[in-house]
Amino acid sequence: MIHHGENPLINVIDIEGTTVAFLPRHGKGHVHAPHQVNVRANIAALKMIGVEQIIAFSAVGSLKEEIPPLDFVLPDQVIDRTKARVSTFFEDGVVGHVTFGDPFCTRLQEIIPPVAAEHGIKMHTGETLICMEGPIFSTRAESNLYRSWGAGIINMSTLPEAKLAREAEICYAVICMSTDYDCWHESEEDVTVEMVVANVNKNSENAKAILKTLVQRLGNCGDCMCHGASKYAVMTAPEKRNPETVKKLKTILPDYF
Repeated sequence: MIHHGENPLINVIDIEGTTVAFLPRHGKGHVHAPHQVNVRANIAALKMIGVEQIIAFSAVGSLKEEIPPLDFVLPDQVIDRTKARVSTFFEDGVVGHVTFGDPFCTRLQEIIPPVAAEHGIKMHTGETLICMEGPIFSTRAESNLYRSWGAGIINMSTLPEAKLAREAEICYAVICMSTDYDCWHESEEDVTVEMVVANVNKNSENAKAILKTLVQRLGNCGDCMCHGASKYAVMTAPEKRNPETVKKLKTILPDYF
């Protein structure tokens, strides 16, 4: 276990023979706002204890009529609408550029939907996720703008998680739980915290069922594209690299630094 104060920040448990690390991104009791979550520390910690695959869960608002509250969604694209978040390990004297055309692990994207189907859980695929800054919810104009882009769901937490996971060469996918219709739907109540929490609680058993089966199906990462993502990313000449940054990067990418 990795400890933070008196409480474990990362709980490492066994699920029927598979070692799983659980990290609540907002802290126990939901104390960290979306823009204040230290995502770099979270992803680095997971990498340093040996995590190779991340299945994230997130409550999301629906931007489409056909994605009602309580449905699950597995997005395959994301649009970044965050503004003030640190979203890379490559800075401060070591510049790197990692491919992110497919922001979620394509191998995990193939494994997850059949598991949901086995449990009789409706899961939408092929959707685009908007990740906004928060913590305040969208205006109606923003919500309708995102709908005009063809986006299906919106949340505040997937970025920079997915970007940092890719740089750290960890497979990453996010299973989203629709909790509301954001604020675009004229005949539905605007999103509230009470609405989000109530629907997350309703879906908690389904989420647990998916996860319990899923951890048995993940298998070995093998030649997944996520592994090796940062191998040729660095552009800074070796003699020009900041030694302090190199030292930090070595903890998560020891093969390259």
